Amino acid sequence: MPNQPPKFLGFRGLPPLPKLPSLDAVIGEVDKALKTLAATPVAQRPNPAGRGLATDQLSNAEKDQVIGLMRVNHVGEICAQALYQAQSLASNDPEKKALFDHAAKEEADHLAWTQERLDQLGARPSLLNPFWYGGAFALGFVAGTLGDKVSLGFMAETEKQVEKHLNDHLGRLPAGDVQSRAILEQMRQDEIEHGQTAIEQGANVLPMPVKLAMTAMSKVMTTLAQKI
Repeated sequence: MPNQPPKFLGFRGLPPLPKLPSLDAVIGEVDKALKTLAATPVAQRPNPAGRGLATDQLSNAEKDQVIGLMRVNHVGEICAQALYQAQSLASNDPEKKALFDHAAKEEADHLAWTQERLDQLGARPSLLNPFWYGGAFALGFVAGTLGDKVSLGFMAETEKQVEKHLNDHLGRLPAGDVQSRAILEQMRQDEIEHGQTAIEQGANVLPMPVKLAMTAMSKVMTTLAQKI
């Protein structure tokens, strides 16, 4: 019997390879990245902290603590923009694209609110924001290429971890910092809704090793972002 080339069996259950983004899509993502990292964010919803409120009477130690916490939350919103934009780009389902785009718009409000609070405190955002954005975009795109159910699972787990992180920050805020508290409470409510929406749309539960890896990466980010 003549030799025959081996048959490629493929991988059952895996989604087909994604189509590469068009040049227009790539240009659009670069534009979004530059706006996220360099432009002053503008919220579509009113700031929960209100406008024109007097700066809280915080001690120097309390102020430093709040700056560190809000810098971390600002980084989280930088990552959220990259994550959801990448997931939308990778998805071939118009309904799922709309879901990720809607989440990104609400997260953009969070970005504006945390930036406003940092400005009010006379503080800068993390110097590593381009690095955080690039890493989150890569993760979001990889998750998106594995299929919408996996991508939604990544969204649900991300929001679950962010909710836990916000609860921790709310417990660490000085009692008198009503402005930061109002912002974080509204952010927490939005994150809960995003996670629940992902579950309702059929999110897969991620394997425990993936969840643990996400937790570890989050710990590295929060530790560095608080100082740098």
